Amino acid sequence: MTFGDHIREVREQRRRESTAFSVRQVAQRIEVEPAYLSKIERNLVPPPSERTIRRLAEELHEDPDVLLAMAGKVSLDLQEIIRRRPRRFAELLRQLREAPDPALSRLVREVRDGDW
Repeated sequence: MTFGDHIREVREQRRRESTAFSVRQVAQRIEVEPAYLSKIERNLVPPPSERTIRRLAEELHEDPDVLLAMAGKVSLDLQEIIRRRPRRFAELLRQLREAPDPALSRLVREVRDGDW
């Protein structure tokens, strides 16, 4: 599923629950033109900027990191973290590529809680 397809699907799902999620209304709240949001949803333009993706994520109650990944982007804060130690983070990510989700969740918890 493409970024645009996903945005359209989620927005339409929200629209079934509330009429406040028309293309026009969502576009207004995230501060883009309705025609532009429509083009994003129809994959006629590339995914928008990180700022717009973050606004969409908030509006649609989606995880901004997931939407950024779907758009083929990495958030600026993560880019800065990787830039500080590129070799270490590249090695870490490559080692974790095949790790199962439960192992990744455990690792995140351990690092967050300082148990490592």
